[in-house]
Amino acid sequence: MQIVHRERAYDGHFKLNKLTLKTQGGEELLREQFAPGHAVAALVFDTERQQYVLTRQFRVGAERELLEIAAGMIDKGESPETAVRRELHEELGYDVDKLTEIVTMWPSPGTSAETIAVYYAEVSRQTGQGGGLAAEHEQIEIVRLSREELAKEKIQDAKTMLAVQWAQLHKS
Repeated sequence: MQIVHRERAYDGHFKLNKLTLKTQGGEELLREQFAPGHAVAALVFDTERQQYVLTRQFRVGAERELLEIAAGMIDKGESPETAVRRELHEELGYDVDKLTEIVTMWPSPGTSAETIAVYYAEVSRQTGQGGGLAAEHEQIEIVRLSREELAKEKIQDAKTMLAVQWAQLHKS
């Protein structure tokens, strides 16, 4: 398939594109593409407390609170590494000691142009209170779990599940 035309159908908090595709047989198809931007996320491990540090917050898509790794959008002109360090400070109050990239992925490539760069971050200093930015109306609860407690959690967020499984394989 080939994209032959793209137009912005909606330009609000999120973006929606209308794509015209041409099949190998020459048929034209119309498709919508969710285009929220590009994001970062990190599973955080506090090396002093020997605990994982996650967030619990209301998520519009799930229509309820979810336990998940800290995450946020990459600002224009910002590198993923800078964005993840900023997000970890805003949401959890931590400065990063060591950052390891796990993967950059498309969480739902059938409908969305979003990518998420997922990291593992080791921290030892909480220099801020976290909880998110008031200007962005974030209300984030910081959740600390031991390795054993995290292993027992029922994780329903895909990026969190991926990062936790990576840690179980590489950080045992």
